[in-house]
Amino acid sequence: MSYAYGKCFDPTGARHGIPTFPWRCAPDGYATFRQLRARGLRPGGQQVAGQVLRPRYRRGPLVAYLYRLDQAKKVRPMTPGKWVALAKANTARRTCPECGRDAGYVIPTSLGMCVPCAYPEEQRTA
Repeated sequence: MSYAYGKCFDPTGARHGIPTFPWRCAPDGYATFRQLRARGLRPGGQQVAGQVLRPRYRRGPLVAYLYRLDQAKKVRPMTPGKWVALAKANTARRTCPECGRDAGYVIPTSLGMCVPCAYPEEQRTA
């Protein structure tokens, strides 16, 4: 067993507090949040059941939390009201507060306005 593997292997949770496994070595019956989503599931309020660690050179390890598949619940479907609210939120992100038109892209928060309003002198030379 390599040194890095040994630091990441703690199935009882004695060292890390929760069961810990090396990267790509999680036991069957556990899944990360992204893996749950790919299966159309969500954690459903359950606590983290374990973690997967991937050691990195000169930095802290990457951590992925594991959830139990048998306690996962189906993802709630989007209701018509949620679709409307999401569409309004996306429209607000695309609308310039200066000129009031749809920019055609999500306005960067660093600018706070569309590019033509942020840099008017560059728009005149083009």
